[in-house]
Amino acid sequence: MTTLKAKLKDDLTDAIRARDELRSSTIRLTLAAVSKEEVAGTTARELSDDEVQKVIAREAKKRREAADAFSKGGRAEQAERELAEGALLDEYLPQQLSDGELEAVVAEAVAEAKAAGAEGPRAMGAVMKIVNPKVAGRAEGGRVAAAVKRLLAG
Repeated sequence: MTTLKAKLKDDLTDAIRARDELRSSTIRLTLAAVSKEEVAGTTARELSDDEVQKVIAREAKKRREAADAFSKGGRAEQAERELAEGALLDEYLPQQLSDGELEAVVAEAVAEAKAAGAEGPRAMGAVMKIVNPKVAGRAEGGRVAAAVKRLLAG
């Protein structure tokens, strides 16, 4: 068993003992998503820590999107719960890059792409290929794409 998955299971046990309903239900759903991912495909396999981390990031993103939808629908109480679940899942993810750090990485990649001959908005794909491995797991794709567009535009 991977260390991240083991940590989730240990935290689930602790949350159940502490009668922390929010934490236990969130971790339970996340472990279910990890298990589902393990049996998806042609053969069952155990996920690595990086793969478990991607599943947790996907679950956290779902919570943020659901919170947004609930708040637009006028269900503030449900939106707060979704945000709380997302914040809880963020504890298991690496520290996200600040806007300044992201801008620096993207600026470096834009300069590298321009040196290779890519110019203007059409260089978006080339820049994203350079940036994505550097920020993997530490910045959401939407934030990265927005920063790249902003720097390529001007």
